[in-house]
Amino acid sequence: MTDSHSASTQTTSATELPLRAGDWTMDPAHSGVHFTVRILGIAKVRGRFSELEAALHVGESLNDVRVSATIATASLDTGHADRDAHVRSADLLDVEKRPTMAFSSTGITGAGEDYSMDGELTIGDVTRPVSLAVEFGGLVDGPLDGIPRAGFEATGEIHLPDFGFDFNRLSVGNTVRIELDMQFLAPQDGQAAT
Repeated sequence: MTDSHSASTQTTSATELPLRAGDWTMDPAHSGVHFTVRILGIAKVRGRFSELEAALHVGESLNDVRVSATIATASLDTGHADRDAHVRSADLLDVEKRPTMAFSSTGITGAGEDYSMDGELTIGDVTRPVSLAVEFGGLVDGPLDGIPRAGFEATGEIHLPDFGFDFNRLSVGNTVRIELDMQFLAPQDGQAAT
């Protein structure tokens, strides 16, 4: 979110941020959460969560940039109905006990296109720190409405035992790789920042 020639340790001012200050809203048509987990030790299962809400607050420096997101665990989709039902059950994810996953950023560092975002992930009643590598894809005006849009990709890993899960007994790996494709719409004129 700063000039790509700037050092990551440089203090970031408002004029160096290519994003307008204020509260950016997620574009659900161009945002998604995907995951990969190993099963039986020999193969990978890929899936996604289809119900996601996220918000991006941009202030005058990286110290005042905040990201929050909530995912409905029951929206898990691996493309196999029986498997999805099992993962949602009390044997694994237990979506009745853990209806949401919530993320809140605690700090962002970086420059240009590459950033690191630390935050806290809550699954059910367990909260643990996580870190995501974030790539800023750029800023463009929407072709139909002219509203500026910012694109991001974020990747990281979640160690399931940290959140009280033990999937190894069912031959499911305990490390889940997550990939987020996010697009946010700029705050409109007259919209107050919070």
